[in-house]
Order: sequence, then structure tokens, then C-alpha cells
Amino acid sequence: MATRHSLQDNHVLLPLAVLGVLAGIDVTFPPQTLVSSSYGVAALVACAITTVRITAIFAIAGAVLSALSAVWNHNFGTLGWWIHVAMTIGIGILAVILAQLRISREQDLRHMTTIAEIAQRAVLRVIPSSVGSLRFATRYVSATREALVGGDLYEVVQTPASVRVIVGDVRGKGLDAVQMAATVLAAFRRSAVLEVSLTGIVAELDNVVTAVAGDEDFVTAVLAEFHDDSSVTLVNCGHHPPLLLANASPGKLVDTGDPQPPLGLGPAPDPVASQLPEGARMLFYTDGLIEARNRNGAFFPLAERSTSLVGGTLDDALDGLLGELVRHAAAEMDDDMALVLAERRSA
Repeated sequence: MATRHSLQDNHVLLPLAVLGVLAGIDVTFPPQTLVSSSYGVAALVACAITTVRITAIFAIAGAVLSALSAVWNHNFGTLGWWIHVAMTIGIGILAVILAQLRISREQDLRHMTTIAEIAQRAVLRVIPSSVGSLRFATRYVSATREALVGGDLYEVVQTPASVRVIVGDVRGKGLDAVQMAATVLAAFRRSAVLEVSLTGIVAELDNVVTAVAGDEDFVTAVLAEFHDDSSVTLVNCGHHPPLLLANASPGKLVDTGDPQPPLGLGPAPDPVASQLPEGARMLFYTDGLIEARNRNGAFFPLAERSTSLVGGTLDDALDGLLGELVRHAAAEMDDDMALVLAERRSA
């Protein structure tokens, strides 16, 4: 509440300063200037940055000063005095109307923004920090400042026998990419529960993407199935392999089998078994992470910087990695990025 009041106070300072400067000029250099008819400018300034009530106060103050200007201009009751007062009142009324219109539009914009945020969060749901025998932390960085999500996607689904994860990247950007990501996520949430194997999920997702995608559209994705015996089954459809982190050594890319085309282009991956022992972590990511360049054109060295992902909480680990990324390529980051960090829960 104190912060809000301080912001309002700061907004009042500018029109107040304008009013003071105009009054100073008018008193110092009468009656050669036309400042007496310009006091309404303070209300115009107020209407752009503050409330309707404060704008009305400045409109009234301007009208009063314009009327009192007859004291130092010695023109009370003259045609010029009436014109100055009338102009100031007219400008003040206009400023109040403009303030009302601005406030109304800002309220509509906030309402639409809230709806958009709810819709976007429905596309990319919050992942629980603990699912089965695993802990998770996620981060999503949108290339569009006004958007919470883009074409990257992730989801975690718990089944009676395992925990299944998908991380993917839709080709392209904008609303079409968001729509495709939502379609893939909806299909994964359904098939992750119904399909027996990861290859069955891939076949289902490939059919969905093929049915709705254009000729040049596709979705890269890596799918993982975590079992209680510390084993992990992976299938990769044209995506970057995950990074395995153990102890304090740099991470190593996990073998995900022979390269396969993305979803929508007929992938037929063979499942590859791996291990995630207790205390070890596995990072899933999209190309916004490893393809971020610095000013010299160098890609982000994920393997070298991955030691920040070991130790501490999962959230702190991802925040540390993003800090490394910002230091590397803050000015050059122009792609969506999704990160999922999984850890086998200790007994």
C-alpha cells in the first residue's frame, strides 16, 4: 500500500511542477505572455499519468490560477481575460474526459491480460515439486515479453507404474506455435495414461501433429519414463538429449539412440534405457538454452556451466543456470526456453 501511494505521489509531481512553472512565468512576465490561458496544460499532463480525481483537481487549480491572473495582469473582466479563463476551463474538462477514457482502457487491458494469463497457464500447467519418487523444478522463458508461453512445452504425468515426462519445441513462433504446443500437451496428457509404452505415445503424438500441422510444421520432443528402480527409459524425436548430472562433475549428455525425425515427420524411435540413481539429476531443455549466443557468436557452453546444477535445491540450481545464461547472452536471447530438472528422491 505504501508503494502504491508513493507511485501516486510521484505521478503528481510532474503536473504540479508544470503548474508551478507556468504560474512563475505568468507572474514574472505579465502581461506579455499567453500563459494565463495555458494553465490547463498541467491537467493534460495529469490525465496521462494519474487518476481522474487528481486530474480534476489540476483542472480546477488551473482555472482558479487563470482567473487570479487578472491580479497581476490587471485585465479583470476584459475580453482577453474571459478568453483565457474559458480556454483553461475547456482544456481542464478535456483532460478529465481523456483521463476517464484512459482509465477505462487500462481496466479493459488488465482484464484481458488476466484472461490471457489464465489461458496460457492452462496450456502450460504448474508442475508439482514432487511426483512419485521424483522431485521436479521447471522454468519457462518466453521470447515475447507480453506472453507467458510460446512454442516450447513440457509436462509431467504420473501413472500407476511410472512417471512420464515430455519436453518439446514447436517449429515457429507466435500464436500458431502456442496452439500446436497446446494440442501436443493435451494429446500427451491423454496418451501418457492410456498407452502402455513410450513408443505408443510417440505414435499417437505423431498422428496428432500430422493431422493439424502444415507441410513444414513439426515438433521436436524427448520423452522419458522414470521407474521406481532408478531406471529411465528415453525416446527422442529430433530433440536435444537430456543432461545427466551426478556428484560435482560436469554433466554428460544421455544416449537417446539413433537420430529420429520430429513429431509430424514419422519418427520411429527405439527406447533407450538409462539410470538416474538417488541424488542424481537430469536436465531436459529446449534449444533456447544451448543456442543462445553471446556478442562474439559463441553458443552457451552448457556442459561447462552445468556444475551450477549440482547441489542446493532444484529451484536454486535452475536459477543459477539462468543467471549464467544471462551473463553469457542477455542481449542476444530471442528464443523461447523450457527447462525441466528432475532428481531422484533420496530414501
